[in-house]
Amino acid sequence: MVKKIRDIEKDYPKQQFINKIRRLADALESGKKFRIQIAGEKITIPDNAIINIEHERSKNAEEIEFQLKWKNEK
Repeated sequence: MVKKIRDIEKDYPKQQFINKIRRLADALESGKKFRIQIAGEKITIPDNAIINIEHERSKNAEEIEFQLKWKNEK
């Protein structure tokens, strides 16, 4: 199956975001893969994903991104 290229941002209410981050932290801590649905698509993040935090600053705004990166299986 060929996956379509996708680049989206989705806003979530604070409590829903907290719940997702809590589930992610639990999966990372236990060494398990993590499943999440974003904008209608189910995504599985493997337990060996690379984790990084990015900080961006402009004149009027700042942004922090928590990123998980991995290569798709063929």
